[in-house]
Amino acid sequence: MSARGRTPPSAVARAADVLVRDYLAVQSGEAVLITADAATDPDLSTALLTAVEGADARGSVLIIPRLPYQGRLADPYVPPVVAGAVAGAAVWIDLTFPYLAGSRVCDEALSSGRVRYLLGGDMGCAGLARLFGGVDLDVCYDVHRAFDELTAAAIGRPVRITDRRGSDVVFTLAKPGFAKPRRADRPGLYFVPGSCTMFPEPESVRGVLHVVAAFHEHYARLAEPITLTLDGRIREVTGGGADRLVLERALRRAAGGGYGHVIHLTHGIHPAARMTGESFIEDMRTTGNDAVGLGIPFWLPGGGENHPDAILGQQSLWIDGAPVAVDGLLVGPPPLAKLGERLIPRL
Repeated sequence: MSARGRTPPSAVARAADVLVRDYLAVQSGEAVLITADAATDPDLSTALLTAVEGADARGSVLIIPRLPYQGRLADPYVPPVVAGAVAGAAVWIDLTFPYLAGSRVCDEALSSGRVRYLLGGDMGCAGLARLFGGVDLDVCYDVHRAFDELTAAAIGRPVRITDRRGSDVVFTLAKPGFAKPRRADRPGLYFVPGSCTMFPEPESVRGVLHVVAAFHEHYARLAEPITLTLDGRIREVTGGGADRLVLERALRRAAGGGYGHVIHLTHGIHPAARMTGESFIEDMRTTGNDAVGLGIPFWLPGGGENHPDAILGQQSLWIDGAPVAVDGLLVGPPPLAKLGERLIPRL
């Protein structure tokens, strides 16, 4: 049964309308392409197509086989028809997973400066209803902006992250790799709202992480946490049962032999997101969760979206020695904590 069968259709329709009209700022007459794969919730594609039509725009859905990999590793498997479809689109909503971001066809579309691309990934109808219908996007952006301002002011300063499973890692903040605006009203790459990103100096990341889920070749909630031992690079991967073997294989593939680095960390702030184990896109946005990007930094050859991710749950966070989050909830500095009170998770 699709997620829409468990979620009121009216809630899905409202959230689809928010995504299309508000977040993507779709205008009358614009061509909107929705890419999906064999695992995409078909009701989600239909809901978004209906919202596009309601915005008096021209929508289409292209379904392709599920890709085995993300990024440039996916290039041999991307059907040629995708490039032709993207060439005619002003807005591209990508519901494939592994996703098309980082592939040649996506990079070329973005470099043309003509398309607004949304990485929707494995979001289902229930996830859409929560992520776009369960929060005031203006409030979410206010918190996100305050978090980004805090990290931008702390470039070169130390960060520490812990959790109750024994994770404890430190790193030096690097210059932000990109910004996440409130609205996707200009050509570029966009993400689902609800997650703040931190970029480390890769060689500075040291410590131990006990991750509870991983996007390696697919997305999996782990029966047993995987432990990553870090000393500038990822030195050791232990635990996790059979999923450890898949993650190791994905790391070696992405890094060209070794395990690579930690290349980004995040902090989830979405009050309606749920850790269901069914959607990487939603799980990483759950309050206090951290999507830890692994592999090769995006500024080096072979980097970018060609990397696995792992999820750390309910983290505590310090920046330059000052507490920012405790067990996932924002506690400081006072202006950020005050804003964060408006995003307290819902029951």
